[in-house]
Amino acid sequence: MSDAAGEGDRGEPGAASRTAGPLAEYLRARRALVSPTDHGLAPGPARQVPGLRREEVALLAGVSTDYYVHLEQGRERRPSPQMLAALARALRLDAAAHTHLRALADQPTPPTAPDTLPTGTEGALTHLVRHWVTAPAMLVTPWLDVLVRNGPADALYAGLPLRDNLARMAFLDPAVGEFVPDPEHLAQCTVGTLRAAAGPAPHTPQMADLIGELTDRSASFRRLWARHDVHRKASATKHFRHPVAGPLTLRQHVLILPDHPELQLWIYQAEPGSPSERALLTLGESAT
Repeated sequence: MSDAAGEGDRGEPGAASRTAGPLAEYLRARRALVSPTDHGLAPGPARQVPGLRREEVALLAGVSTDYYVHLEQGRERRPSPQMLAALARALRLDAAAHTHLRALADQPTPPTAPDTLPTGTEGALTHLVRHWVTAPAMLVTPWLDVLVRNGPADALYAGLPLRDNLARMAFLDPAVGEFVPDPEHLAQCTVGTLRAAAGPAPHTPQMADLIGELTDRSASFRRLWARHDVHRKASATKHFRHPVAGPLTLRQHVLILPDHPELQLWIYQAEPGSPSERALLTLGESAT
């Protein structure tokens, strides 16, 4: 097998990848994360690239090396669904990452979420969240700005100066290391959520500004952003170390509003009868 494609992998600058387009950049990033041994391939003694070579991805996907090189160079931007499925298998993408790959290939129109609540619904949505008194609740944009939070949510995130944007909180707020037991996991989920929401360039101005700020200010963000992991928000168990209420184990539910799919409603609930429920009730009472 010729190593010409592999030789070309060694010195390609990041700027060239970015000008080739988001699909090319994504393929390069994910290829670097897959080991030849993941597919039963012998790495060989002379390997000088991280992850798979281009020709190895092509072999695993059942396509010519030239075609795959064109994908990574941005000369081919619309592979078929069948080709995307083959690439997803070769790159060992999970369902969320495969969905993200398809979005990059289709080049959909980026989301256009507002800085504030949609006209005509501000009163109703604000009232809904702020009067949801039994559990912490908040409205969140795709770039993780918190537009509205109720009293219990305000009490839950008390003491975190950067809580108005959950990505800034995860990477730039020194207090977050005391608030959650696993800050690295929070950082990974946060970056994956932003990747999934950002989709292909061009991003919304708010998303682009946030990514630029975090790239400049956080080495951890730069490292994780370069991986191109994606994470789709869904129901999940979250652990907190609240300075007043102590350890909390809460179930986070993420709801999409049919009239405003650009916004998410996040709700936290505790297991009935659990210490976390009692602590949450105490927090809620202190917020009223």
